[in-house]
Amino acid sequence: MVKVSIVTTLYRSAPTIEAFYRRMMQAADAIFGDVEMVIVNDGSPDNSLDIALDLHRQDPRVVVIDLARNFGHYKAMMTGLAQARGELIFLIDSDLEENPEDIALFYQRFQRGDSDVVYGVQETKHGGRLARAGRSLFFFLMDALGDRPLPRNLVTARLMTADYVKALVRHRDREFVISDLWQTTGFRQNQIQIEKLSRSPSTYSVWKRIDIAVKHLTTSSTRLLYLIFYLGLFIFVASIGLIIFYLVRYATSGIGVGGYTSQIISIWFLGGLITLILGVLGIYMANILAETKRRPYSVIRRIHRSAAPPVREPAGIGAALHASADRHRD
Repeated sequence: MVKVSIVTTLYRSAPTIEAFYRRMMQAADAIFGDVEMVIVNDGSPDNSLDIALDLHRQDPRVVVIDLARNFGHYKAMMTGLAQARGELIFLIDSDLEENPEDIALFYQRFQRGDSDVVYGVQETKHGGRLARAGRSLFFFLMDALGDRPLPRNLVTARLMTADYVKALVRHRDREFVISDLWQTTGFRQNQIQIEKLSRSPSTYSVWKRIDIAVKHLTTSSTRLLYLIFYLGLFIFVASIGLIIFYLVRYATSGIGVGGYTSQIISIWFLGGLITLILGVLGIYMANILAETKRRPYSVIRRIHRSAAPPVREPAGIGAALHASADRHRD
């Protein structure tokens, strides 16, 4: 078993993968020496795979996993984690928005001995007031409707033990939000603050974020179903009370129930509510259908792995920390 596995994914990563490989391996070599890099090609439409295969031919420590098609960022990461062989696994994106040299900071925190996972958070999110207000509203709704609060300002970068990763990849959910799985798996988790650069516009549009929110709630939350139940119960009790009130009023004073507008409003309200409830239940049933099919996370076309990659002596944690500090000062 190697000392540390670097796991990353490729999707339109051709402009950054070579620089990422060079910086990441240099930083990891300075600390661990015995390193492998697991690169998962998530059906990238550019020449990212060709570049990764060139790196594999030049350096046998590079393992390239070529997926049969694009399965999505989360599933590609889970596939790479399942193939990692290190005692420690460092997960990071290859777009260089997270500094590869920060692995020294993660390892320094890990060496305290009280963590199975050291994960990164950024102090503030980029964007204007409208974007920040939207994120605040998103997290408020997720906390109100979900079973567990979502952690804020997470980045992909995290250093994990092999035992934690084995427990993580045992989850076989077909529809999931990976930050929820990270939290659900448990173990001893501690955070450190890192800097995340913004080199390109986010690929997560408003509608994609809404889709993630709906997916998260309907795959991990039971509270939403209980809220729907109690809302239906409240409307049922209120309607019984109104029926009794109008019947008593008719019996005592002879005043009939009239009003075309009130009837139309009631019909539209109840019709819309019933449609909403059926829609929510339909999403839950669709997710149940996806789970019962038991399809794999992803399909691997081929794994490019050398038989015995060379082992290099580490330069030491001190040199790596100085490199990371210099990077932050720059």
